[in-house]
Order: sequence, then structure tokens, then C-alpha cells
Amino acid sequence: MTPIIIDKRFCGPPNSGNGGYVCGRLARHIPGGAEVTLRAPPPLEKPLDAIATDDGTWELRDGSRVVATGRAASIELARLETASFEEACAAELLARVKPHEHPLPTCFVCGPARAKGDGLRIFAGPLGRSAHNAVLAARWAPNSNLAAEDGLIAPEFLWSALDCPTGFACNYNQESGSFDRTPLLLGRMSARIEVRPRPGERCVITAWSTGRDGRKRTAEAAAHDEAGKLLAVARATWIAVERDVQLGRTS
Repeated sequence: MTPIIIDKRFCGPPNSGNGGYVCGRLARHIPGGAEVTLRAPPPLEKPLDAIATDDGTWELRDGSRVVATGRAASIELARLETASFEEACAAELLARVKPHEHPLPTCFVCGPARAKGDGLRIFAGPLGRSAHNAVLAARWAPNSNLAAEDGLIAPEFLWSALDCPTGFACNYNQESGSFDRTPLLLGRMSARIEVRPRPGERCVITAWSTGRDGRKRTAEAAAHDEAGKLLAVARATWIAVERDVQLGRTS
């Protein structure tokens, strides 16, 4: 089997892979909806082995160390939040996009320091609505360099696009209208892809918090095309960590 190598382009923290991207790469081996749990920071530029286990799950291994585990899962969300492309554009104006304010400015998905066509530059900000639960939204028109051999956007990039917005949703305080600065790392992500978009197709990402339990924070997300067709849904569990842990400076 061909090893999986996480190119440095697809980093989250500076020295490890973006969680959603890595989850999506392992999920390619799992038909339908999948749940992937990250066990260790995914190393960059290093061959990793995707191995099927006897119980039907998959492991992503760095030598003897298990980086991630994946299994088939049914992903059904209690609710779906939508937004128009124009609403998503307006929400971005309230996102944390200044590099000096951003927790991971070089992140492949949400990093404002990444150039267009290199990073996804998905900047989720709060929708200007009065609602019991705050919803974030962002626009996304995927670059042609994200396409798979069939011409559609590769599935791991849909996983990526749904990743970081859930992290920001976990840290958004509706009462204050601001984001708290708690460092977070993705612990688990589940996703189901309905339709993969074409390069350049205008899409809308929405994300919303679903709860907190100690260090764990959970959120859900959805991707729609501009006409409102559902593309994909996701659930994510984030873990509050120390800043040095988020940056990979300590084990």
C-alpha cells in the first residue's frame, strides 16, 4: 500500500498536519460516513501507513505509533444551519483574520497568512442574526489544485473545510460577540459527504457549537453550494490545551 505523506502545505499547527485534512485522508479508506480520532500530532513530510485492523477499523501509523484511528459511522445532525453566499461574505468581516490575532496564522484551512490558491483561507465569522445558538459562516470557492482525478474536489478538502470553522464555533461567545483565546486541538471528527463540488464553485460553510464538557468542546458544521444543496456535514470534538501543546512545543 502506498504510504500517506502529509505535505507541509497541509499543516495546521506549524509542525503537524491539519486535523481535518488528516482525518479526510484516512477516511478515504472508509466507504460512506466515517469517524476519525486523532491520537497524536500528525507528522509532516514523513511516510505514514494506513492499515486495516481485524475489527474493521483503520489505523494511521508512524512506525509503531498510532497517529489516528478511523471507523465507519452514521452521521446525522440534529439540525442544519444554512446561510446565503452574501451572508457568509458579511460574516467574514467579523472573523479573526488578522495574522497577529489568529492562533495559527499559517494553518492550511483558516490561516490568513496563507496565499490564495495555497491555503483554503476559510474565515468563519458570526452571522448577523438573533438566535438562541450562534452560527458562524464562511464562503469557499475551492481552487482547481484541490481536484481529484475525476475533476471534483478531493474528499479530504471537504473534511478540511469543515474542520476549522467548528473550532472557531467552539470558541465563539454569543453574549460578548467575541472569540475567546483558549488554545484548541482537534480530537475527533466525523463527516459524511453527499456531493463533492467542482473547482471554483461557490460554497457556504456554516458551523455552530453544540456543547462543552470540561476540556472538551463540540460543534457541528455543514457545507452547501450557492443554491443551497447540501454537500457535506460534520461533527467535531476539540480539546482545550496549553498554548505550547497547540504549537507542538511539548509532548
